[in-house]
Amino acid sequence: MIERPDRPEAEQRARTSMPVPVKVPDRTVTGIGTSEQAEMPAPGQAPPAFRLPCGPDGSVDLTALRGAPVVLAFYPADFSPTCSEQMALYQAVEPEFSRFGATVLGISVDGVWCHRAFADSRGIRYPLLSDFEPKGQVCREYGVYDVDAGTAMRALFVLDHESVVAWNYLSAGDVNPGADGILTALEQLESKRHPAVS
Repeated sequence: MIERPDRPEAEQRARTSMPVPVKVPDRTVTGIGTSEQAEMPAPGQAPPAFRLPCGPDGSVDLTALRGAPVVLAFYPADFSPTCSEQMALYQAVEPEFSRFGATVLGISVDGVWCHRAFADSRGIRYPLLSDFEPKGQVCREYGVYDVDAGTAMRALFVLDHESVVAWNYLSAGDVNPGADGILTALEQLESKRHPAVS
């Protein structure tokens, strides 16, 4: 069991409201174009690789992060109330993610300058990636693009050391999924890599 330090108020609120599972509509994989969408990569599957900008002068290549766990946090929009709370929560529990050597990446369709203003206003130091152009391309490849809203869905993926999906979760758009599911998945990965000696 992970001993977690006192949690900030935002995380305490997130823990009291359990995430609500959302049924994902059936999707067809037809070679991902701007109007098609893949299915969400399931545990045991290798997710699509990507390279996305994390600012006006930099980018993050998912393949370069192989060898350590990665948390992908897709979210609808910078500055929305639920997204603000969720992304700030992940910054607050970053020391716990670091204990497992995990890199956290936030991903939305907002532009890099919007991300920068959002990160600065919320004290977020982990990378926020811009799936801006072509709009939502990576979200579509991960099966988490909301066509009606034109935004990412609120979805979480934990990738293992081999960049394979270990855990995923799709939350209702207005529900902060919190960090407990991520931490449990990271703890399970750690247990598999370093089983307890009896």
